[in-house]
Amino acid sequence: MHQKLSAAVKRQVLENMFIKNYKRMWPYVKPVWVRALLTLLLAIPVGSMDALIAWAIKPYTDAVMVEQTMTASWYIPVLIIAFTAVQGGLTYILNYLNTWVGGKITNGLKADLFKKMLTFETEFFTSQNSGEILIKFNSNADAACSGLLSNLKTFVQRFFTAVSLTIVLFINSWQLALVTTAIMLLAFLPMAQLKKRVSPVLNNAMAVMSRLTTKYNETYAGNKTIISYNLEKSQETRYLETLHKNFDLQMKVFKRTRWLTPIMHVILSVGIALALWFGSHLILTQQLTPGEFVSFLTALILLYTPMKSIGNTYSSVIMSFWAIETCFNLMDMQPKIVDKPNAIEMPETHNQIAFNDVSFNYLADVPVLKHINLTVNHGETIAIVGNSGGGKTTLVNLLPRFYDVNGGSITIDGTDIRDFTLKSLRQNIAVVFQDNFLFEGTIRENIMLGNENATEEQVQHAIKLAYLDDFLKTLNNGLDTHIGERGITLSGGQRQRVAIARAFLKNAPILVLDEATSALDNKSEAVVQKAIENLMKDKTVFVIAHRLSTIRNATKIIVVNDGQIVESGTHDDLLKIECGAYKMLYDMQFKTDTVEKTQSENQ
Repeated sequence: MHQKLSAAVKRQVLENMFIKNYKRMWPYVKPVWVRALLTLLLAIPVGSMDALIAWAIKPYTDAVMVEQTMTASWYIPVLIIAFTAVQGGLTYILNYLNTWVGGKITNGLKADLFKKMLTFETEFFTSQNSGEILIKFNSNADAACSGLLSNLKTFVQRFFTAVSLTIVLFINSWQLALVTTAIMLLAFLPMAQLKKRVSPVLNNAMAVMSRLTTKYNETYAGNKTIISYNLEKSQETRYLETLHKNFDLQMKVFKRTRWLTPIMHVILSVGIALALWFGSHLILTQQLTPGEFVSFLTALILLYTPMKSIGNTYSSVIMSFWAIETCFNLMDMQPKIVDKPNAIEMPETHNQIAFNDVSFNYLADVPVLKHINLTVNHGETIAIVGNSGGGKTTLVNLLPRFYDVNGGSITIDGTDIRDFTLKSLRQNIAVVFQDNFLFEGTIRENIMLGNENATEEQVQHAIKLAYLDDFLKTLNNGLDTHIGERGITLSGGQRQRVAIARAFLKNAPILVLDEATSALDNKSEAVVQKAIENLMKDKTVFVIAHRLSTIRNATKIIVVNDGQIVESGTHDDLLKIECGAYKMLYDMQFKTDTVEKTQSENQ
């Protein structure tokens, strides 16, 4: 009783999953439902024509083998060719429509997945590798949508093939038909175990496949590091380890799914053997004509042939369901950083920004910022310095809500930034990073990301203030020069100036500079620093400084070590503190700069 109930529950769960998944796919099918329906309708004649061929063999065989004449049935071979030609033409149209509809549905799902991906916070992307992102938001959509329509088409086609051929079986001999259909139904029993056996392996396989994709991405992005450190062999070893794990998982999937096909081969061959034995008996006892027997056998073979491979088809169905579930699990995920229900628009002007007892940690019980209190008035420049890993970048990352505080609050004119809409908050903050990301495209397109509605005059003004004009004059296509993925054709200083021009166009009242010149040589830094000074005018500025000489004129300098503000004041005030943290940093850097300058002059 328990086993029967368990089987019934499993069947009900599978049915519910089927209905739920296809219901959720309906919005993507709806725009193309006419062609999708036509695809399924075409599958009916394509599947049914096999029965016509099997049925047509009966009168022909009886005429030739019994009556020993072809006069009355000469046209049957011609009809078989005609049926097959029509079936082939319909199959081509069917496959074309299936590919067209499948592509449209896939694009719709991919568009929504990409839109969903854009809503996630920084933590979501830092918690998984690029391969996982690519598979979850792209590859699974292909598997889900192509599988959805292909499986529906295959199901309809084979259903009507089975129904029409079964009718032919019963027309020819109901006794034989009962035996062979019972064997066919018996062949479906092993399929009940397939989903339970394959689902856990698919999750592991996706994880390993994502690591393989990540290896390719890392090799592309880190090729200079690989070459300069002679890492070819170690990278190859790591790749091969992942490749072997992927192979092992593929074999596990194979072993847990492909056993079904040979088992069905054996079971169905029993059906054919019984048909031959019992059919021979019926012929000898004159209960069946040779034509009926040949027609029956043809129909049976045409019916059993696709049934032998239905195990593979069912495996594809299970994988398609799994891909659909994965896609919609992503769609159901809620970003951690979202607008409050009654979020308000942040004003374009502000008087004061305050960090009130702010604490933050990436990992539980590992504090990164501890009880930070800081007040910044409009138009002030706050420089943040300190030891590496002390929490400087984390502090400024909280302002545009790349992450949310774990304790305390950040307010702008007394309003918690979590009460503002994310769009209005971030529209009022421009960020120039140490390594600014440039998108594939032209220099113009990358600059205008700061303001896609900017006029040509505004673009040219931003270029001039960012000291990009002289560089652009050296390019044949100027602003319309393509810069490759991640701006790979530009130098570090040129990329920084493009990012600064982008920030100029955004014209946000709050500016965050995260070590914007630390990766540059002295000559590039001097040019970029001039551009930054132009950008800082009339703005509230948070600057994380690598070179302390660039922040002497800051309104206030704060020293952040181990997640706490240990010193605060002007450049001159902090230098007066004997054995102070800032003075030690400054003296150390001053000595280093003096040595480098002397060595440069001697050379």
